[in-house]
Formats: sequence, structure tokens, C-alpha cells
Amino acid sequence: MKYADSGVNIDAATRALARSKKAVRSTWDHRVKNEMGAFGGLFQAAEGEPLMVASVDGVGTKVMIARMAARYNTVGQDLVNHCVDDILVQGAEPLFFLDYFATSKLEEEMLPEIIDGFSTACRENGCALLGGETAEMPGVYGPGEFDLAGTIVGRVLPENVIDGSGIAAGDKVWGLPSTGLHTNGFSLARAVLFDKVGYSVSDTPAELNGVSVGDALLKVHKSYLGDVRNLWQKFGREAIHGLVHITGGGFYDNIPRVVPDGLCVNVDTNSFQALDIFQLIQAKGDVSDVEMHRVFNMGIGMVVIADESLDLSQVEGVGAVLLGDVAAGDMPVQLLF
Repeated sequence: MKYADSGVNIDAATRALARSKKAVRSTWDHRVKNEMGAFGGLFQAAEGEPLMVASVDGVGTKVMIARMAARYNTVGQDLVNHCVDDILVQGAEPLFFLDYFATSKLEEEMLPEIIDGFSTACRENGCALLGGETAEMPGVYGPGEFDLAGTIVGRVLPENVIDGSGIAAGDKVWGLPSTGLHTNGFSLARAVLFDKVGYSVSDTPAELNGVSVGDALLKVHKSYLGDVRNLWQKFGREAIHGLVHITGGGFYDNIPRVVPDGLCVNVDTNSFQALDIFQLIQAKGDVSDVEMHRVFNMGIGMVVIADESLDLSQVEGVGAVLLGDVAAGDMPVQLLF
């Protein structure tokens, strides 16, 4: 199976966004400090001030798993942590978060659980849950359906911005472990596990070693803020040349977002073991290695590109795994299977 078989066409989305670049750029002036395709937008209100960094995202069809399991306190955490990671890769730390919750008809027991998830993650990441919007839209959403989106705003000093420009041949490429699917690839996961195989969220396949399908899919998206802070504290900010949040598009679409022209990030996929849930999806769906690494994080949620002299595995609790290196090349990323 392929992602497109589940109704998601990454290539079409990429083409559509490319056609919109001119319209987006028409709104920019000298205060916008990033290029198109960055994980977050950089904005400097006045010279000499810190840069504001903003990002918006959702949790995708993971909301459908939450509905199937009748468990709503984790998807709010997913959303906040995803947004934190999106601005972290540019060196920013979060200030505040805004949420949007939409449904067909408000269920009074559901919303407090979701907001509790927002609040938990905001406290853990040291940012304020500043406000939100709740919308009831019968006819747009079917009975019981809901969706989440959120916007995060952080800041970073101009001298601390990470934009990949410091990446050089010889740099080492490290991976920080994920907890599961995080917030991407759920349409393919659902197509394989529920539509094709027929699992329920309570089923416990032998391949998951005692974990139910629902529990494996609802693992909370990890925030890497603490881990990256530990790396900065140990080695200094200047030693970390690039950060990549492995979100939609997997390794193939996200790593090129930070790699300068003429360089290639080499990733040996044998350097880490795919999590059980990814192995199950690949086996049951007969999904190719390339497709898996284009859709999912496979167990590596953040890629760190650092000076070749550093050993990130020395930092206790981070769990950094050496994935490969940076070399001269015409392709921004190359995966070895």
C-alpha cells in the first residue's frame, strides 16, 4: 500500500503550495526573516528586537483514533508538543499557544479532556495557553466528529537562529527517538490496521508485545525542548548546525528543508530499529521501505546535525543515535536500507 491509497496525496499538496508562493510572498516585507518552506515563520517587529517565531498545525486523523478509543486527553498534548517542536528546530522557545476545536455538536465531557491535554503540555513546555476558539458546525462535521488545530508563538535571538546555513560536509547526523507515529501518517495506518486487517483499538497483536493497537497509536507526540536544551547546555548553541522535525513527509521531505545546496545528509536506516507499530503497519500493508520513511518517522522524531567532533550520545537521557553524516552531493538526503 501507499499513502495515496488512503486518500492522502503528498505530491499534489506540494504542487498546490508551490503555486501559492507568489501570493504568500506578496504579503511580506523586510520584517519577515525566513524563506518559504521553513518549519516556522520568523518575524522581527523592529531592528534589535528578538525574532518572533510562529507555527500552526493539527493532529490529522489521529482525532479519529481518539474517538474510536473514547480517549481525548492525549490529542491536546500531541498538538502542543508538535507545534513546540516545529519552532524549536529554528532555535526558538515557546511563549504562548492558541487552540481551535471544531465539532458537529459539543459533547460536554469531551472538551474538558482535550483542554486538559492542552494545559498539561503547555505547563510541561513552559508556555501559556492564552486562548482558543470552540466551533459547533453540524453539517460540516458528522455526528461525533471533531478536529483540532493550534498556533504557537515563541521567540529567539537573531544570533541563535538555526537555519541550516552552518551545516558542512563532515558533520554528524544524529536521531532522537520518537514515541510512535506522533501526529503523522494516520490515514495510512488506519487504512492498513482497521480497513485492511480489521483490528479494533482494543486488539493486542503479538507484534506489539502486549500493547493494544489503540495505545500504540495514541502515544503522545514527544516534545524535544528539554532534550535540545540539554544539548545546548552541554555543547553550546553554535555546535548544533541543524534540527529537523520528522513530521509529514518523513525523512525524504523534511531533511531537505534545512540542507544547503551541494550537500547531502546520509542516513543509515539500519542504525536504529523501527518501533513495533511501524513494523506492524509495514508487514500488514506490504508497504515499501521508501514509502514508510516518506510517511512515518519510524522511531526518530528529531534529527540533529552537529559538529563532527561531538558525541551526542554522551548526554544522559537524550537517547541520541548516530544515523550518518553530511557529505558533498547533488541530493539533499539519501537513505541507506
